[in-house]
Amino acid sequence: MNHYDVIVIGCGAGGYNTAIRAGQLGLSVACVERASNVGGTGIRTGCIPSRLLLHTSELYDLASKGENAALGINSAPTLNLAQMMAHKAATVEKMSKGVHKLLHKQGVTLIYGNAQLAAGGQVVVKQAGGVHQTLSGTAIVIATGSEPVPLPFAAFDHTQILDSADALSLERVPRHLAIIGGGAVGVELGSIWHRLGSRVTLIERRDRLCHWLDRDVTATLERSLKRQGIDIKLSTDVIGLDKHSGSVSIRLRTAESNEISTLDADMALVAIGRRPSTAGLNLASVGMHAGPDGALPQQGPVIKGAGIWVVGDAATGPMLMSKAEEEAIACAERIAGLPGFVNYSAIPYALYSNPEVAMIGKTEDELRRTGAAYRVGYCPLAVNARAVIGSASEGFVKLLVDAHTNLFVGAHLVGPGAADLISQVAVAMEASMICEDFARICHPHPVWSEALRQAAMAAGGWMMHA
Repeated sequence: MNHYDVIVIGCGAGGYNTAIRAGQLGLSVACVERASNVGGTGIRTGCIPSRLLLHTSELYDLASKGENAALGINSAPTLNLAQMMAHKAATVEKMSKGVHKLLHKQGVTLIYGNAQLAAGGQVVVKQAGGVHQTLSGTAIVIATGSEPVPLPFAAFDHTQILDSADALSLERVPRHLAIIGGGAVGVELGSIWHRLGSRVTLIERRDRLCHWLDRDVTATLERSLKRQGIDIKLSTDVIGLDKHSGSVSIRLRTAESNEISTLDADMALVAIGRRPSTAGLNLASVGMHAGPDGALPQQGPVIKGAGIWVVGDAATGPMLMSKAEEEAIACAERIAGLPGFVNYSAIPYALYSNPEVAMIGKTEDELRRTGAAYRVGYCPLAVNARAVIGSASEGFVKLLVDAHTNLFVGAHLVGPGAADLISQVAVAMEASMICEDFARICHPHPVWSEALRQAAMAAGGWMMHA
């Protein structure tokens, strides 16, 4: 039996980052992966391929716009979807190989197969050809990621009823793509296919898209998506789905009137959420039990029983690569006896729609519910010089500041570069920087980040550019 200081089950963002950091700290590490290659959802079927197709579809969309003629640019691009998908696949493989090299560099033993927990710190790996291998570890890290949730009455067939991975690998542009679920996956994938020529309908059972975002953000996002031509049906439940030859019929019921209608589309993308992939781990053998949704109850890297830890999507909390990486680093450091820590209040989130969205910390609704005293610093992009130059003035920066301490408690950005700009607020929050100090940081001109400075000024009552 091979013994390791750390056995990591799963080689996605939570798993490979745990393994790499543990290797850096001098621990012997084995990483068990059930798929045919490393990278997990983030690299292979989630963040990386979706962001890449968002980027390439945006370039195609920008080149196709008639208003470019006013800038002195005339173009008439043609879409080669097969080449776009080939470029995506090559990029994904390149990044997956990069992770493989990083694991090898830190001396991590990579084993492909399905892992099951066993008593006494053991992990049984079922490999191809019926081979079983038993490992023992001082610490075991569960980093098994998550999977798409299907409709209760219509399973994925990966042809007409799609999951998110299917929607990133289509061989043709659908005439009409119906998306069930108006969260991040639905909005981002809907944006991709709309740019490439599909009619897109977003169906959301709640009264707004991406309900966890600040209400000012979702209002701007919905308005922009509608103006682009994406049809949005809010407060609408999907109560049935029928497949036909080359099409699907989706039965809808509106919450307000209880009216039932039918929507016909080429394909239906089901994006109603994801659930932790913790089934089949034999959790009971070590006294662990998953919640109703499959999540393990630990909030981050918390010790459980005989040295078992949980990170990433398998643990409770937001399913973000950034969160998984933070938990992975803290987990490896705590296993090594160091004081690893995750500041869950300062984990940024980004939505790569058009306009781009990013947030960190609390929303105004959350602050109101707790009765917190706060100030708002608001800067519309319309007053930002870079936005005027780029004809992209839709959006804003909204900073939420504690009224007593003058510390940032939340930030909400809509507009170009939002996902990069939010890191400035993350640094300020981690450094406990007060709003007044942030407002006095000099920025180059003209840049998007000047809107952050103006919003900080606004929170102090002295915004200069409005």
